[in-house]
Amino acid sequence: MLNLPILRWGTPYTSLDQTSVNHFLTGEPIAKLSQANTGLLSRDMRHADRAREVLTDIPIADLINIMKKAADLYLHGDLPMGDGIQTPADFARQQSASTGLPEAMCKGNMTKNHFVLSNMDQILDALTRGLDLQILTRGFGKESRGVTVSYQAQTNVLGLVLPSNSPGVHTLWLPVVPMQIGLLIKPGSQEPFTPYRMAAAFTQAGIPKEAIGIYPGGHDVGNEVVRRANRAMIFGGTATIEKYKGDPRVQVHGPGFSKFILADDVVDNWEKYIDVIVDSVYLNSGRGCINCSGVWASRHTKEIAEAIAERLGKVQARPPEDPEAGLAAFTIPGAAKAIWGSIESKLHESGVEHVTEKFGPRLIEKEHCGYLLPTVIHCDSPDKALSNTEYMYPFVTVVK
Repeated sequence: MLNLPILRWGTPYTSLDQTSVNHFLTGEPIAKLSQANTGLLSRDMRHADRAREVLTDIPIADLINIMKKAADLYLHGDLPMGDGIQTPADFARQQSASTGLPEAMCKGNMTKNHFVLSNMDQILDALTRGLDLQILTRGFGKESRGVTVSYQAQTNVLGLVLPSNSPGVHTLWLPVVPMQIGLLIKPGSQEPFTPYRMAAAFTQAGIPKEAIGIYPGGHDVGNEVVRRANRAMIFGGTATIEKYKGDPRVQVHGPGFSKFILADDVVDNWEKYIDVIVDSVYLNSGRGCINCSGVWASRHTKEIAEAIAERLGKVQARPPEDPEAGLAAFTIPGAAKAIWGSIESKLHESGVEHVTEKFGPRLIEKEHCGYLLPTVIHCDSPDKALSNTEYMYPFVTVVK
């Protein structure tokens, strides 16, 4: 079992207050995670400016090369992890065991992160529209068209309050370090492994350890990270979006409510799009904000719902080590049952049909976790309660 310390700007600190990260199937502990508190974080923020200072000592071009080295270490290396060493296979197993994601999905997300780090020069070129990156260090310079511009860093560190449900979101913050901004991370309680492994890969590749702080903890620590950082990125539900709406310091990532809208000029050829619709519902176990949760069309909606159900209705929950596994477990006891109860209570509304019902029960309960099998609902109008609903699994409503 790993013991993961707080990283106080790169310095490990083992707290007396620790929580267990447990295996979602067996309940056995995988890791002990030291817990920070707001007082500790508040004190350590006095040293946050140092994170940017050590990064600005390294040219951005060199930081980009370090990112490429870190990419290979992250994907292939045996890296220090708390009081142990973690292989790539260990990482995939541990991440799967704590999040409920199949191991194949964890490995797939590792490949995504590796791709971003390996192509950091092209990504920054795209994000800045070809800007001479030395301008970010100097604060001013001339664009390729000869216009003088000025860019000033609005923060020395980016505060990150990370989720546990989808490791793929880490690609969003990887470009921060080569832009010479430090990282202040509050990891997800069930998925601390990606931030720790990424930090280990960064430091082994040549990033100064003072550039990264990792502070596990409760919601109060997450709130403190957002409060203390001049710029922050946070993941959460609708309530989180409402809380930070209008705050220019905070970039909030919440439910996507992502939809396919088949307009009248294409809806008669809906079969042409069924493959991409099914993939958008099912891939990544439906956990991402870009996963499709609604298909809207003016006609053929029952046929569309039946076609999706035929493809997804027979999908079963498989063991996480099965390479064919595509469904993630709900690791919080009772969560799957509560979600299904919420869905079931709305199925009685007139004009609502559970299209996957014929394929058997959707709720699978186990001792320490639960699964929800892919669910397809048909609504005969957008006014139904389920017509604009999103859940963290392959759930889709087809709306007329």
